[in-house]
Amino acid sequence: MTKADLLRAALAVLICCACLSAWSVERSAAEVLAFKRHNACPATGLYRGKCPGYQVDHIIPLCAGGDDKPSNMQWLSIEVHRAKTRGDVRHCRALRKSQHLGR
Repeated sequence: MTKADLLRAALAVLICCACLSAWSVERSAAEVLAFKRHNACPATGLYRGKCPGYQVDHIIPLCAGGDDKPSNMQWLSIEVHRAKTRGDVRHCRALRKSQHLGR
């Protein structure tokens, strides 16, 4: 693993941790499993097990009021998911800031 790979992995962990800690939104493993049972992995075509190169994404982020239901989930490549998550984090921060200022 190169230094750049390690830095990318660390950034992904930080982004995910920021999402989890900043909004403390519970995610349901059962709902993700329900999504996987009905949506085959794009890489393997299987409905269970690992899905190399892909992650389950919430279309409307949980921190923005999206449902933790299979109907609000999609498969995204790791790279696309990482970029979308960055945008989701910015969007949710702006939502929280506007809600805080509106009080």
